[in-house]
Amino acid sequence: MGARYADMRRAAVAAEEAAFDGLWMWDHLRDPERGARSRVPEVWTALTALAEVTQRITLGPLVLNVSNRHPGLLANMAATLQEISGGRLLLGLGAGGSRRLPYAPEQESLGLVIEPDRTRAERVAEAAQVMRRLWAGDESSFAGTHYRLERPSGFLRPEPAPPIIIGGFGPRMAAIAGRYADGFNTQAGHPRLAELIRVARDARAEAGRDPVGFLVTVFAGLRESYLKRESPARASLERLGVERLILLVEPPFDPGRIRDAGRVLTGAAS
Repeated sequence: MGARYADMRRAAVAAEEAAFDGLWMWDHLRDPERGARSRVPEVWTALTALAEVTQRITLGPLVLNVSNRHPGLLANMAATLQEISGGRLLLGLGAGGSRRLPYAPEQESLGLVIEPDRTRAERVAEAAQVMRRLWAGDESSFAGTHYRLERPSGFLRPEPAPPIIIGGFGPRMAAIAGRYADGFNTQAGHPRLAELIRVARDARAEAGRDPVGFLVTVFAGLRESYLKRESPARASLERLGVERLILLVEPPFDPGRIRDAGRVLTGAAS
């Protein structure tokens, strides 16, 4: 939020050069702290541009509000970015914010309805199913509570299909991630982190899905305690099965700070 693309580009290049593995962006339309003075670049457009200036690093939205884009459109957008990036997309999906959160005005001011928590969660589950069917070339109809497919054919199919990572902060979203997605994302410092991971893995097992390959990701601030491999903070996450730690950096971005963090990460710092 508040970033300009030229700064985002420099930060992305620095992150790749510093040996980080992934690059993520929020999916928002305005900055609630700056009101009318906010400026927030659209996530999908920016990620596509960043895919062109990087070669190795994975890319993803953290996480897309499925209420803002029909899953059929999103499936085609994801397939396109997967092609442009050479298969580097991790597709983060989420239910969006509730009316209780400061992000609500970005939808309400556009006349978009913010639905109850359960309804928004159901949309995430159905969106994941719709996208998988389109990516697989499944031409059968689909009738969900919120989305329908009528014998779809000819939609762009990604090679390979990008992993779907569902984000959330409670057991309902964790279970949906286990049942319908390839991974689950939440806060590194969540007080119920172990429980949420267990719920996601249990839901995956109950759905008869292979537990191998389910990706648990968490996010936190950029701190040295998370960069050092042998730190207690890193060790506690690894014991829980966390495989990807996302470290938040706010604009104005400092490429030098990002490179310094990379040296700590790789053990090259003196």
